[in-house]
Amino acid sequence: MRKIAILGSTGSIGVNALNVIREMPDELQVVGLAAHSNSALVAAQAREFGAKIVSMFDASAAADLKTRLNGAARHFAPGVEGLCELAAHPDVDVVLTSVVGGVGFAPLLAAIRAGKTVALANKEPMVMAGAQFMREAERWGARIVPVDSEPSAIFQCVQGLNPDAKAAAPLKTIRRVILTASGGAFGKYTGDLAAVTPEQALKHPTWKMGKKITIDCATLMNKGFELIEIMNLFSLKREQVEIVIHPQSIFHSGVEFSDGSVLAQMGLPDMKLPIQYGMTFPARGARVVEPLDLFAVGNLEFRKPDFRRFPCLEIAREAARAGGGMPAVLSAADEVAVEAFLSGRLKFTDIPRVVENTMAGYQVSGGLPSFQEVVEIDAWARRKAEENLR
Repeated sequence: MRKIAILGSTGSIGVNALNVIREMPDELQVVGLAAHSNSALVAAQAREFGAKIVSMFDASAAADLKTRLNGAARHFAPGVEGLCELAAHPDVDVVLTSVVGGVGFAPLLAAIRAGKTVALANKEPMVMAGAQFMREAERWGARIVPVDSEPSAIFQCVQGLNPDAKAAAPLKTIRRVILTASGGAFGKYTGDLAAVTPEQALKHPTWKMGKKITIDCATLMNKGFELIEIMNLFSLKREQVEIVIHPQSIFHSGVEFSDGSVLAQMGLPDMKLPIQYGMTFPARGARVVEPLDLFAVGNLEFRKPDFRRFPCLEIAREAARAGGGMPAVLSAADEVAVEAFLSGRLKFTDIPRVVENTMAGYQVSGGLPSFQEVVEIDAWARRKAEENLR
């Protein structure tokens, strides 16, 4: 029986995780739940699954949850503090972290320093300081298992190469990684991207996700983030990651090894599969998704990304090349720009401009920044991005 804490239990990943746990009651048990502000849903989840520890990021929602649960669970403080306490709690075996953006930085560090297995669906911290997190995981005996579909696919393909490692270690037999992208809402769009609305950008053709990641998919920034995440997870160079547009989202990603063999992970576009694997790793549980029917799928398409039309991808590649604190600047500036687009303050095509201008104002110093320095870089980049918005 694995005891699970879910950070972000009311979002798409969290809800899907609970759907998986419903089908595996003898193997997975919910111990803790945390979310931003939907206290009514967290209360219902806690009652159904018997969660004993809970936390709400929003203070007023935290007070409301206490009233709703009426002593049925232990409540941690609102804000990041409560997320960290829950992530490091001794009763928890696996922390599924699916919060949005940089807010997941401190809880990820807390889980790692408590030696947890982390099922990671919050990629921004791994963009901000992935190499430092991997080093910390090795030090504390923690394990990071990526949950996003494509990083999970790559992680699955390399299992067996280094079975004793707690965290993904350098895998010298990898020649390259084939990282696929659906193309997002505008993969086949021929109109003026400057005029598109948030409603249009949120209509992803194959995946059902939260707003922030859906916009990042539309700009292809999400794939840039995954490029940096994968470099950090598997100690790869930027040139070893090839990004391929694959609209059907069946071939989730693949790995080419030194002898020319290519292993790929395939399946229908259903997040329950990588979520389940993240919570049960290294075991594989009973199937909780529909089986892949290749005859029904038919043809699979693969094409090169359009870097000119979707400049966020090249901007992320440049952040990866610069290294140091630049990926943290990239992540923070994108979070500010996406929120501005969703609130109607910014055009879709201005998202990369805000990010690029923010990066231009940052001077990379030598070596990897400390965790505290990354937090300070993140705060600086958010302020600078807001200035660039104005």
